[in-house]
Amino acid sequence: MEELKSFSPSLRFFIELVAGNSPVTQSDIEMGVILQYFFIVILSVIVYRLGFAKKLPLLKNIIIYTCLVIGCLLLLIFSYGLPIAEGLAVAAVILIIYKIRLHQSKKQQTEAK
Repeated sequence: MEELKSFSPSLRFFIELVAGNSPVTQSDIEMGVILQYFFIVILSVIVYRLGFAKKLPLLKNIIIYTCLVIGCLLLLIFSYGLPIAEGLAVAAVILIIYKIRLHQSKKQQTEAK
């Protein structure tokens, strides 16, 4: 467990999730990194969709999401020591709250008219 102290908390979580109660092996670390990558990609897509996405043609969407998936590799590298996934999760929660409140205020405005 001492070898995991240098990893970020979310990466440690995924590695320990894969390893279970057994000692951590190299394959557990590799699988934890893969899970961390998918987690970062999912959170990045959520943040993009809630905060920045506009109606675009299909080809442009494919290009944007391809670039997003490739860019998440850089975020994965940073996530070894930095709380990237945690930051994305906080951003997603804030954007979800913002969208809910925006929807409620628009609903109230239409009811007032």
